[in-house]
Amino acid sequence: MLKNKDLLGLKNLSAEEICEILDGAAQAKEFLLSGYKKSETLAGKALVTLFYENSTRTRTSFELAGKYLGASEVNISVATSSVQKGETLIDTGKTLDAMKIDFVVIRHPMAGAPKLLAENVEASVINGGDGMHEHPTQALLDMFTIREKYGKFKGLKVAVLGDIKHSRVAMSNLYGLKKLGAEVYMYAPATMIPKDIEKLGAIVAESREEALDGADAVMGLRIQLERQNGGLFPSLSEYSKFYGVNEALLKYAKKDALVLHPGPVNRGVELTPGVIDGEKSKILEQVTNGLCVRMSILGLLAEYREKNL
Repeated sequence: MLKNKDLLGLKNLSAEEICEILDGAAQAKEFLLSGYKKSETLAGKALVTLFYENSTRTRTSFELAGKYLGASEVNISVATSSVQKGETLIDTGKTLDAMKIDFVVIRHPMAGAPKLLAENVEASVINGGDGMHEHPTQALLDMFTIREKYGKFKGLKVAVLGDIKHSRVAMSNLYGLKKLGAEVYMYAPATMIPKDIEKLGAIVAESREEALDGADAVMGLRIQLERQNGGLFPSLSEYSKFYGVNEALLKYAKKDALVLHPGPVNRGVELTPGVIDGEKSKILEQVTNGLCVRMSILGLLAEYREKNL
């Protein structure tokens, strides 16, 4: 069972909790692939998705996860909510609490917003991505995809290439993968490597070839132009040429290596179309696995709430 009412990041989750979520995701996938997408696990529970930033995969998969498990689900469009009238995040949370909500999934441009919300509501808060801090459920679905292939993490090499500095996905993956014994190699332009990331356990490669050499999984990250002030690299075409992954470079990885990407993919920038659509790519399967991971998290948090709240 999880140890807290909220899921805010992987930095503070134990290896045992991570494994429990992944085990639950495996069970959820069996259920999902059975073709019968209706459970009473969350019957009588209510889920709200509160997204202050755009999202397709995360928001939709949480909404479907809730529905498949029997919960009532509501999406709040921030653009047409009382936030536009000046309502604070805490007041929004307290309003939802007054409606007896059980779960709130929040995405917010400010790091720490989910933690602030969690400290002020009785509902279980799930971080759907906060600023450049963490995106725990994305990392968990990445890890689930890797575990499906290899059945373990210890001794594996995962190469992460792309806009690491602005990537909450990279940070959550680094925390989670290191806790379960994987080596994490990172490569990007110097302007896109966070200062002192080696202190968190990352190995910063000096070339794409070094990062990819013998990798069991290769993860591309989206160039996040919306989080940049500009000037971090000359152009998208030059970025692709010197930092992207193509079929020739992918040969440095192990023959059966996985190709991952959190999406949406900038085709021809982080990864070439041949890599995205190639036989090593698990990008679409990651979407399915994301639904399974989020079903697992909702079920485990519901279990915690029943026993502790």
